[in-house]
Amino acid sequence: MKTIIWFQCLLFVFGPGISGWAQERPVYIENIRLPEHYHIEIFAKGVKNARALAFAPDGTLFAGSRNAGNVYAIQNNKAIVIDSGLNMPSGLDFYEGDLYVGAVSTIYKYPDILEHLDSPVREIVTDRFPTATWHGWKYIRFGPDGKLYVPVGAACNVCDSVNPVYATICRINKDGSGFEIFARGVRNTVGFDFHPETGVLWFTDNGRDMMGDDIPPDELNRAPVAGLHFGFPYLHGKNIKDPVFWNKRPEGVRFTLPQWEIQAHSATLGMCFYTGEMFENKYKNGIFIAEHGSWNRSKKVGYQVSFVTVKNGKAIRYEVFAKGWLENENFWGRPADVAVGPDGALYVSDDYAGCIYRIYYDDASE
Repeated sequence: MKTIIWFQCLLFVFGPGISGWAQERPVYIENIRLPEHYHIEIFAKGVKNARALAFAPDGTLFAGSRNAGNVYAIQNNKAIVIDSGLNMPSGLDFYEGDLYVGAVSTIYKYPDILEHLDSPVREIVTDRFPTATWHGWKYIRFGPDGKLYVPVGAACNVCDSVNPVYATICRINKDGSGFEIFARGVRNTVGFDFHPETGVLWFTDNGRDMMGDDIPPDELNRAPVAGLHFGFPYLHGKNIKDPVFWNKRPEGVRFTLPQWEIQAHSATLGMCFYTGEMFENKYKNGIFIAEHGSWNRSKKVGYQVSFVTVKNGKAIRYEVFAKGWLENENFWGRPADVAVGPDGALYVSDDYAGCIYRIYYDDASE
């Protein structure tokens, strides 16, 4: 009996990182609750520890992972591993025919990837980012300016690092040159996107731990220009002063407050603007967010997909869009990222169940 309990503890702590187990977990897709006329199905199975998602124009879906160390390509609902043994290759993006992957300190490029899925060539774009793995996994995206945006999370729960690159969002040219810090005071963003009309960067940020069940909140932020400071580690949310660092804040610094505060410990990860044509018009250019779910709260929260309505450059409403991965304090899945497919459906990665879901709209079906 003690051996079984110890084995179950390993599953909880290491979960998706233990080879082969994540993709074998049961999926209770019938438990997912959605708005009327929206439906969910399993798009791809066996995508162990699936994290960030990125589509190629031809419909090929690429997925990163964290503990699994794999990079996947999904075609015809089948996932193949195109690279493995990487250091937390969580984030990726497809740009001008090439696949870019963020693996903690290193950004890789796989040139002309669609023509070389069976034998991809891995090139190093840059390896200048820190090697710390605490909040070191990356979520990367190319912006409308053609630059690659790369976050560097705080290597701690809460601290004020001597190295100014920590707790930032950086950007580089696609060849690795032109490094600059775009935004500061960002504890750990694992999801961002650019407004489809204005090109402005919006991003989620995970609040610090160990302040209680309900503070500080997770954040949805907007960065219209470079050089803004979003508060960490001095200010959390809109008005929660850090008990240690508030009095140590730099003189004269101004903080940019979040567009929306989300329940503490929800673990808001991937987000995307809805740019498809399938969903109802009310979702157009709004933000879907994957809430990965809490790990250190007395009662669990998150484990769902939410939606934020954006109007005139401001977040004006938050609502739950899909839930059911958490039932009575027990979870069977954890949404990690969201992406709009070429068909207009919403795709959701689940790094715990090891699969990718497709959410679609059909008002003619039962």
